[in-house]
Amino acid sequence: MPAEQVARGGARSLETRHAIMAAAERLYAEQGIAGVSNRQISEAAGQGNVAAVGYHFGSKVDLVRAITAHHSAAAELIRQDMLDRIADPEDVRAWVECLVRPVPEYLAGLDSPSWYARFSSQLMTDPVLRAVLTDDALNRRPLAAVLRGLGPLLGHVPAEVRRARAQMATHLIGHTCAEHEERVARGEAPPASWRATATLLTDAVSGMFAAPSTPTPKECPA
Repeated sequence: MPAEQVARGGARSLETRHAIMAAAERLYAEQGIAGVSNRQISEAAGQGNVAAVGYHFGSKVDLVRAITAHHSAAAELIRQDMLDRIADPEDVRAWVECLVRPVPEYLAGLDSPSWYARFSSQLMTDPVLRAVLTDDALNRRPLAAVLRGLGPLLGHVPAEVRRARAQMATHLIGHTCAEHEERVARGEAPPASWRATATLLTDAVSGMFAAPSTPTPKECPA
């Protein structure tokens, strides 16, 4: 087969993958992960073959991971740039800002309407996908570096409390960004810009992480 024909075939395959990813991201954002079939995604992507999703991505998990990786790559570049500019490695807020700000900064640069924040929020409701994508995220170098830098500064907080607060922070960031994105998509003015929202979230998460831990009272015997 001529090289030019192979190149055209590769370009068409890449275009199809991107169309499927864009359609899936929108449908998942609107209807939830469980409420969307591969057939619906194929049709929304303009594919005559209803098996196109399986052919190009395999499983739903693989499709979701591909969408997340596509967006995360750009957000991690923002995070790395922020890491390189940390002036005081003992400043908790500086590390938290590296944790929080890259996502809203990235979302601010997407064309409107965008779907990624609402897509990500839907993923958090699926325990299997949440676990898989959390593992993927922890293997990204910039995010791992942030967690290594932040961890020792929170040693006054018990490990189980830190884990609980991290989960709370994840939900806070995700749902705040999803709500902001939805308001923009509806043509409404959000209460703050993406940049201001990132600052508000950074302040909130910094306070949550650094706050002292209140001992849990022991239960009284029956």
